[in-house]
Amino acid sequence: MSTKSMELTTVIKSFEELSNHELYAIIRLRNEVFVVEQDCVFQDADNKDQLAYHVMIKCGDLLAAYARVLPAGATFAEASIGRVVSDKQARGTGAGRRLMKDSISFVKSEYGSCTIRIGAQTYLNEFYKSLGFEDAGERYLEDGIEHVEMTMEV
Repeated sequence: MSTKSMELTTVIKSFEELSNHELYAIIRLRNEVFVVEQDCVFQDADNKDQLAYHVMIKCGDLLAAYARVLPAGATFAEASIGRVVSDKQARGTGAGRRLMKDSISFVKSEYGSCTIRIGAQTYLNEFYKSLGFEDAGERYLEDGIEHVEMTMEV
């Protein structure tokens, strides 16, 4: 399937609104990228999905990109966007940028003007800066991958 020629659509749902098929696609994509591709053994099921809004970028039936939006206090003192991931087939299509822009817009509409904090893999630092995030801490290792916390005001 070529994702370059297909239209991207955004779907945002609470945990309770997710269908079984959507939840399975989310878990599969997160495991495929974080556990297999990035070779990280970690506890993905962290009891935060139930608190989250799930932002899905779809290209036809493919879950092209995904992130979860958490309220202030769930991970950080601020609202946060995490578990940001793109399917290999969707990389380079703009799905990741669309995912983050739509997630940021959703945070503002759902929580009002606030700070968003993320724990970003440092190789994506420039991507997140291009969206308006700024470094907000020292680099640290998480699951063997260098990260940095970043924030933005919305």
